[in-house]
Amino acid sequence: MAEASSPSPLAPAESLSAWAPMRLPVFRMLWSTWLAANICMWMNDVAAAWMMTSMTTTPIWVALVQSAATLPVFLLGLPSGALADILDRRRYFIITQFWVAAVASLLCIAVIADVMTPALLLALTFANGVGLAMRWPVFAAIVPELVPRAQLPAALALNGVSMNASRIIGPLVAGALIASAGTEYVFVLNAVLSILSAFIIMRWKREHVPNPLGRERLVSAMRVGLQFVRQSSRLRAVLLQVSLFFFHSTALLALLPLVARRLQGGDAGTFTMLLAAMGSGAIVAALFLPRLRQQMTRNTLVLGATGLQSVSTVVVALAPNAWLAVPAMVLNGMAWIICANSLSVSAQLALPDWVRARGMSMYQMAIMGASALGAALWGQVATLGTVTISLLVAAGSGLLGMFLAQRWVTDLSIEEDLTPSREFKAPVEQVAPDAGPVVVSIDYQINPAHADDFVALMQESRRSRLRQGALQWALLRDVSRLGHYVEQITDETWTEHLRRFDRVTASDVALRERKLAFHIGDAPPAVTRSIIESQS
Repeated sequence: MAEASSPSPLAPAESLSAWAPMRLPVFRMLWSTWLAANICMWMNDVAAAWMMTSMTTTPIWVALVQSAATLPVFLLGLPSGALADILDRRRYFIITQFWVAAVASLLCIAVIADVMTPALLLALTFANGVGLAMRWPVFAAIVPELVPRAQLPAALALNGVSMNASRIIGPLVAGALIASAGTEYVFVLNAVLSILSAFIIMRWKREHVPNPLGRERLVSAMRVGLQFVRQSSRLRAVLLQVSLFFFHSTALLALLPLVARRLQGGDAGTFTMLLAAMGSGAIVAALFLPRLRQQMTRNTLVLGATGLQSVSTVVVALAPNAWLAVPAMVLNGMAWIICANSLSVSAQLALPDWVRARGMSMYQMAIMGASALGAALWGQVATLGTVTISLLVAAGSGLLGMFLAQRWVTDLSIEEDLTPSREFKAPVEQVAPDAGPVVVSIDYQINPAHADDFVALMQESRRSRLRQGALQWALLRDVSRLGHYVEQITDETWTEHLRRFDRVTASDVALRERKLAFHIGDAPPAVTRSIIESQS
């Protein structure tokens, strides 16, 4: 994929500052549209949540608004991520904006026609979440294209600033419109901003370069995306920790309308103020993230932020008035962005570009799936008990879960070199693109005394081959020739076999050298490629 413009060089001190990515025009333009999109999202969520409290005060119905908004990302994240890796990301991004505008228009019509019900509100909130599910993976995949690698943490932190600035602006605008004009005008403004954002994105002159091998098939692309995550220990560690954090931290957001009503003098303004406080805390914390990243490992940042989030949730749960709840929400917002940014950076650095949208869609699926399940669970706990009990249990179990998870997951500070490499040369054979399955056999002759070390190293080769998209992998030991091993890789088709050469990284090249160090034959390991004509 080619970019519209390459990032301009910056001085070292400037390039590592929190605001460095904003000096890049394309990033600045797309960041502005992302800010508008997030403002629309928060306006919609606030209006929907408050409208639900006006129709029913049952906690489970109120909490299900959060579930309806986030569940589509869990259900549709992988297909949308695969499409974002396959299609022209610019056009796909524009389409998502018009989808959100159309849903906002339907919400507006339903309110004006006075046909809104709790079930219909949940359905339309779900449809709006579908737009979020389509939009998020493509934007996440675009960001690393726009900034140098050294600025990626700052760029992701600025995305967090966008999210949390919108957490302030969106609820304030929504609250003002609800109080002065009516809920339907929130949805009208949402539609207008979504349309304007789509036209701004259309100004982006990104050139889409089609893959010479053609587009991946959707089902195959989804399989490869899942396979990459399954074989990446670093990405699995990130997904576990982000799921734990959002499963428990979502309790406060899901139940915040009820917390606001319970506080002394609580009303819609109190709800808006609490959200604004949380967003303010996140923005302030984002400014100090570069310094925090220099002083602490990512695991330390994640665990510390989880502890801060749990403590602030306890304070909000027990607070009798807004004077105590608002400072606690500021701390909660600080904890949110520190943890979310640390895990997002880890996820981005664990993904090569060819699978980035799929990987980040599964990252977002983990967030939204955990948030949806958490909102439903903590809403049910509040229904059976009280809101305070639900928040206290969520805070305590969240900190304990993160502590236990970090005892046995991969250190997030360990990074692989995912720089693309052309070291492996693709074969030039007259083979039909759809011919397959293709079986590749690589013969190794090793010293039998080193067999155990070789077999252990080949497990890394297995993970590498499967991450690249191989269908199957096996290591065969010759029973008649001591020290003779055959690595066997099966690809779906000849085209999918060729795609693996485009996915080789510097880390894969280094792994090949380590494997070759075991080979004691006079000639390099023999490689044969065969097409399976029939099998039982």
